[in-house]
Amino acid sequence: MITIGIDIGGSTTKIIGVKDGDMISPLLVKANDPVASIYGAFGKFTSQAGLSLADISCVLVTGVGASYLDASIYGLPTAKVAEFLCNGLGGLYLSGLKQAMIVSMGTGTALVHADADKTEHMGGTAIGGGTILGLSNRLLNIRDIGVLIKTAEGGDLRNVDLMVSDITKDRLPTLPPETTASNFGRLSDVASNSDIALGIFNLVFQAIGMTAVFSIRNTDLKDIVFIGNLTTVPYCRDIFNIIAGIFGVNVLIPADAEYATAVGAALAFLQNKAYAFI
Repeated sequence: MITIGIDIGGSTTKIIGVKDGDMISPLLVKANDPVASIYGAFGKFTSQAGLSLADISCVLVTGVGASYLDASIYGLPTAKVAEFLCNGLGGLYLSGLKQAMIVSMGTGTALVHADADKTEHMGGTAIGGGTILGLSNRLLNIRDIGVLIKTAEGGDLRNVDLMVSDITKDRLPTLPPETTASNFGRLSDVASNSDIALGIFNLVFQAIGMTAVFSIRNTDLKDIVFIGNLTTVPYCRDIFNIIAGIFGVNVLIPADAEYATAVGAALAFLQNKAYAFI
């Protein structure tokens, strides 16, 4: 039997299956209506995986759109799971770690301290994918993340950001000269759209990365796991690695990180965590 996890976000819905401890057939669909996206994702998933309703033991839903679901899906046992719990369970599962700070990057960003015994929401920041698209729309008239990623190729942050080397001749013991001192603090008249697009990504990922570092400063944690849709943006990995090198932490973006919360929903049922049947 297969357990299905569905993460219903603001603009995308992710669905996965878990069978014998393994994730199968991860799938992402885009839809503005959360209920429509649930059934659209479910139908496409079962069709592609070659499943019938008799193959499914339970459906677990989470994410902001789960609040709109008030009936079981096709008569199957259907339950809701708290999103922060799913962030933690899914992040640990995909990373293979027993304890970590899980950073879920969606429209905004949530931070969850997760280990084998508990999942604790530590807070977060309103900076995330919504920030990227809002700034991109206003500054570049670009509303599609794929177009923005392409636009940022070849961008030069020196035309956008103020670096440490721009404000001091001294070598600071904790900050390399190329470290950003001020995002958009050196926005030049010659800055191209590519420069600005890269600057937007740098601004958001640096803010998220530093928030994650601050969250573990007074703990014994060293591992930060990033999950969510923004992990598919190619620039995030390099930015997080730079931050990790400066502050001596370990960062990981596991494979299929965008599906972590959906995985966590299924695991909540399989591990008998907190969930509520509809």
